[in-house]
Amino acid sequence: MKSSTIFSISLLLTICLATEAQQCRPSGRIRGKKAPSGQCNTENDSDCCVKGKMYTTYTCSPPLSGHTKAYLTLNSFEAGGDGGGPSECDNKYHNDNTPVVALSTGWYNGGGRCHNNITISANGRSVVAMVVDECDSTMGCDAVHDYQPPCPNNIVDASKAVWEALGVRKEDWGGLDITWSDA
Repeated sequence: MKSSTIFSISLLLTICLATEAQQCRPSGRIRGKKAPSGQCNTENDSDCCVKGKMYTTYTCSPPLSGHTKAYLTLNSFEAGGDGGGPSECDNKYHNDNTPVVALSTGWYNGGGRCHNNITISANGRSVVAMVVDECDSTMGCDAVHDYQPPCPNNIVDASKAVWEALGVRKEDWGGLDITWSDA
């Protein structure tokens, strides 16, 4: 074999291994617990944990790019809403008419994106929203998490203001493929 062919094969293998290393793999599983009566808020079609069901957890999220693919979900950041307690970034509740989001654990980056703006694009539109919370991908099915399952690792959980700005019809709110980037 020519040295250029060996080099090309070696380079290709290195790229494949580097890409493989960047994949976000499950970090564990937790067993669902049934919420005490009235303890799981199903506003915005939120799921409640199912007793005995196994839920995948993640400590990472997919790698970031200029237009990172994600799944947009609907969340209330107001007191009494399906978001549970106050936001992680500032220990406050936020008006749902304000464009705010929670990011999956890996993207939340231990609070490193708190109060930073991100640009969300979908439906031929874009909106800038502020990161105020974590959509916990490592824990769930307990009182702290409103007895909801852990978030998948690719979630941008958004207030209704984000959905409105993207021009999504209200009857279609709940789940949408999007891209996002740091603003």
